[in-house]
Amino acid sequence: MGIQNKPKRGAGRRDSAANAAARRELAELIVSINDPAALERLFDELFTRAELLDLVLRWRLLKMLKEGMTQRVIAENLGISLCKITRGSRVLKQPDAVIVKLLRQAGIEKGK
Repeated sequence: MGIQNKPKRGAGRRDSAANAAARRELAELIVSINDPAALERLFDELFTRAELLDLVLRWRLLKMLKEGMTQRVIAENLGISLCKITRGSRVLKQPDAVIVKLLRQAGIEKGK
């Protein structure tokens, strides 16, 4: 019996072509879901509680930034690092960012 060639641990993370294709496929599937409850269930199935909390906190911090809150106030309110908030702030400065369009669509603006 020969030794089986097992993929090295973490090898799937490095397969950028396969990961890019899977990312596109997942995006297309998510876009096809037009039921918020079904999308929430999908999130529960795909993400751990910690991963989902990170995602939700990121959304909350982006909303708070867009509403004009300072980074320090956001850090205190959400209990997250300034680094995470700074990243969100940089994204909001990109006029073509999808998140900027989504926040505008949700009616989230400074002073609201």
